[in-house]
Amino acid sequence: MSGTADQMVTKTDTALNTPKPPRRAGLLTRHGTLIAFAVLLVVNVVLTPNFLAMQTLYINLTQVATIAIVALGMTLVIASGGIDLSVGSVMALSGALAPLIFLSGFATAHPAIGLAAAFIVPVAVAALCGLFNGWLVSRYGVQPIVATLILFISGRGIAQVLTNGNLQTFSNPGFSFIATGRLLGLPVQAWLCLALAAGAWFLVRRTLFGRYLLAVGGNERAARLAGVPVRRVKLVVYSLCAALAGIAGLIVSAINSASDANQAGLLMELDAIAAAVVGGTLLTGGKAPVFNVIIGALIIQLVRYTLLANGVPDAVALIAKAGIIIAAVYLQQNRRD
Repeated sequence: MSGTADQMVTKTDTALNTPKPPRRAGLLTRHGTLIAFAVLLVVNVVLTPNFLAMQTLYINLTQVATIAIVALGMTLVIASGGIDLSVGSVMALSGALAPLIFLSGFATAHPAIGLAAAFIVPVAVAALCGLFNGWLVSRYGVQPIVATLILFISGRGIAQVLTNGNLQTFSNPGFSFIATGRLLGLPVQAWLCLALAAGAWFLVRRTLFGRYLLAVGGNERAARLAGVPVRRVKLVVYSLCAALAGIAGLIVSAINSASDANQAGLLMELDAIAAAVVGGTLLTGGKAPVFNVIIGALIIQLVRYTLLANGVPDAVALIAKAGIIIAAVYLQQNRRD
């Protein structure tokens, strides 16, 4: 009995004598994303000409919207303990379907139905692609990186087959509104991104499914023993991730007034993962800081914009992006320690 008491005292003394991390380091670990974003803003205000101009804001919000939307879906998947490499290919597939619908005879004869179909069908197909990924992961236990690699390869190939590898141009003001429209002076896709982020936040923080999601990512075995429907959770998150990628694909097609199966969504999976990690999403799962991920996407975009606006080659921006990811992973490691 006395031995147990002595052990408890020893442990208590050790805990009390353990040096605590510096407060400054703790602040950087907890709020590194916001600090990095603030530093980038200050650097641009000082160094980048016309950074505070409304046109500059509009351009950056337009370019970051698709990254942020895909990163939201990626965050949900990573929070469940997985990863999705197929989002870029799903964007290409979704973006290829919309022009095909517009160019069909049915859409020409029924413009309103054709417009609705151009929004609904590609996103539904994208969600089915995600369902396929989730089915491989949850039903057969395929590693997420392998399961999504299948669609990463085949999804873009399907899009290229559908379009014969050529640009499919179209003109539809109703569809293009999601890319060219403005609301209160800001691009429509930025408002759409915020709405989707609010929905994702509500899903994660205010619903039973959100608790299930974080439980699965935190400890899948314990969640399963606790009665959490692990398979259903994974099916839903992979479907949501692909559906969000499908929406991003539609935005890209609307911006270009054409589908480009060869280039649409190319390397988007890397930008989405980078934005999620920079935003504080733990690669080990169990955490989904939704609005921080939006800031992470803004950081990824601002780094590229800052370098390009100051005459630095785009290749250097890729190196800088890699450095940001390394720093984010380092901060995550310190947070766990």
